[in-house]
Amino acid sequence: MLLTIGHSNHSAQRFNDLLRQHGVTALCDVRSRPYSRMQPQFNREALTQSLRESGIKYVFLGKELGARREDPACYENGRVSYELVAETALFQFGLDRVQSGMDRHRIALMCADKDPITCHRTILVARHLRTRGIDINHILADGSIETHDEALARLRRSLSLEAIDLFRSEAEVLEDAYALQGARIAYAPEEEEAAVAARAD
Repeated sequence: MLLTIGHSNHSAQRFNDLLRQHGVTALCDVRSRPYSRMQPQFNREALTQSLRESGIKYVFLGKELGARREDPACYENGRVSYELVAETALFQFGLDRVQSGMDRHRIALMCADKDPITCHRTILVARHLRTRGIDINHILADGSIETHDEALARLRRSLSLEAIDLFRSEAEVLEDAYALQGARIAYAPEEEEAAVAARAD
């Protein structure tokens, strides 16, 4: 069993309580940049310390599994392509590390987003771990669990995609859902620069 969680705007105490509630012994940070302007308790150094005090190990995997890629070959039309990311050796190495770590730890993948279906930890990372036969659950902000299947069903509903239609199988509909959501949430450097400039005005 693999878990995912978004740090959202939790306090450090609440976040650690959620991890302990679900028996997490190691946290894999899949943010490309392990810092938060609005939530400094989740900056890499502060987070590592608070987790250590709770007996939880911290591992940074943002280079391998992050959504903001340095490799220009991972971009199409100025936006990260999750399909291209998934084909890279670095991404596959990150998946290997997670899978290997599961032999020794109960792992949670962490990113920032509160909702798993609006985050690359689900749309990119969990998607490809699932193809390796790994069972995945998502820890929600209230401490409840949403299975990966439940998250995908909610994703389909949010995109107004039927689970099965006359011309496509459920697997094909899921592929469409992943592609649509991936295009919606993928990192685009120019858009980020425009947003930063707008905040500065």
